[in-house]
Amino acid sequence: MPVWGWILIAVLVVIAVLVVIAVLAIIASRSISSRKRTERLKGRFGPEYERTVGEVGDQGAAEKELAARERNREKLDIVPLPPEARAKYTDSWRTVQIEFVDNPSSAVAAADRLVIHVMRERGYPIDDFDQRAADISVDHPKVVENYRAAHGIYLAQEQGDIGTEQQREAFVHYRELFEKLLETDESKDEPNKDESKETRA
Repeated sequence: MPVWGWILIAVLVVIAVLVVIAVLAIIASRSISSRKRTERLKGRFGPEYERTVGEVGDQGAAEKELAARERNREKLDIVPLPPEARAKYTDSWRTVQIEFVDNPSSAVAAADRLVIHVMRERGYPIDDFDQRAADISVDHPKVVENYRAAHGIYLAQEQGDIGTEQQREAFVHYRELFEKLLETDESKDEPNKDESKETRA
């Protein structure tokens, strides 16, 4: 075989090796990127990450859903409430809380409406419950599941008899989100902050 034939074979082998190395590097980079994205989303969404994976049934699709929520949330102009609005809503909540003693069903419905009013004033879209929950999950992932539970109880009581204990549970969940929505310190809106708090009805 002539020398140029050996040179051609050597060049082809080098090219093949470089292609294999490049493909392996791309695969490794995607794997690292995927792991980082998973870790970031788990850290950001906490229990909401696991709930979404369980609901969607596929980790990749769930992560796309959560990333889409983040992108959608970034487009919203969420603003803190001015002091006078905070005072007005705090007074309204006290009235609703007092009403709970005599009429739990009515108070739960009022709590649901009050949370929606606060969300609207802060800048959240409020037309669709699932979208409201998705938007809230980005800012307050530790309370969104409780919000879903409270709303579920609210809807159930519209359809039939719900016990007072379930209504109390819904009211406590609504209050937890209500308090988060009234916070003005921007650091408190970060999802990685400890959102646990003793609640009472």
